[in-house]
Amino acid sequence: MLLDSRKIGELEAKAREIRTLIVQMLARAGSGHPGGSLSSTDILTCLYYSVMRHNPKDPSWPDRDRFQLSKGHCCPALYAVLAEQGYFPKEELGNLRRFGCMLQGHPDRHTPGIEVCSGSLGQGLSVALGMSLAARIDKKDYRTYCLLGDGEIQEGNIWEAAMAAAHYKRDNLCAILDYNGFQIDGRVSEVMGIEPLAEKWRSFGWYVIEIDGHNMAAIHKAFDTAKKIKEKPTMILAKTIKGKGVSFMENVVDFHGRAPTGDEHDLAVKELNRRRHA
Repeated sequence: MLLDSRKIGELEAKAREIRTLIVQMLARAGSGHPGGSLSSTDILTCLYYSVMRHNPKDPSWPDRDRFQLSKGHCCPALYAVLAEQGYFPKEELGNLRRFGCMLQGHPDRHTPGIEVCSGSLGQGLSVALGMSLAARIDKKDYRTYCLLGDGEIQEGNIWEAAMAAAHYKRDNLCAILDYNGFQIDGRVSEVMGIEPLAEKWRSFGWYVIEIDGHNMAAIHKAFDTAKKIKEKPTMILAKTIKGKGVSFMENVVDFHGRAPTGDEHDLAVKELNRRRHA
């Protein structure tokens, strides 16, 4: 079902709020990964606010859709969404990466709303495939979503999972690639090229959708299309911008894993607030 312009506007506004929370969390923690968190914000907002079937009051609800953040270092975006949805108090966001607190630097199952610990790159798609197979075994109709990083798919385990998912015709599995073009060592194309991506995933038996990962209407339409695909998994190739929403972070590899300073935090929040009220 396509969304009207009002609903799209609401999702876009929520994504801007999420970005502000991400910047605040990381600045307070003094460490973490802003670049990929900001590039994946629109995708996560659309998933949790308009696509997935889930219940913050009952995180273990058996019929919930499952989400696996394979690029676990970008958990600030997921934590912000989960807190906004009511999985845990928003006050917890101020404790990101603090010893003994709930929100670790990579997702952990002790956090409500987190399905599986993640962060060791290359493993998330295998986990998501297992969840999708479990749905078939248990005769459940839930869907499984998995967010991958573009540098991450240089890992061989991703392609083993890709083959297996197509072999088992897992049409309840939807992967999304946050294709922002950068990894910790620089541009993905310079570290280890991954193109031609669409052709690769199609040759592995997946249905492929290519979108602008910051166009909320396109993101929602892609997820809607994925639900209608039968007998093969779907890969959504979402072209994104590293550090999206904060001009001095956009396409700057240094912000892959460096938190904003106090002054940078103030500039970023001011810019995001201007966009919210524009």
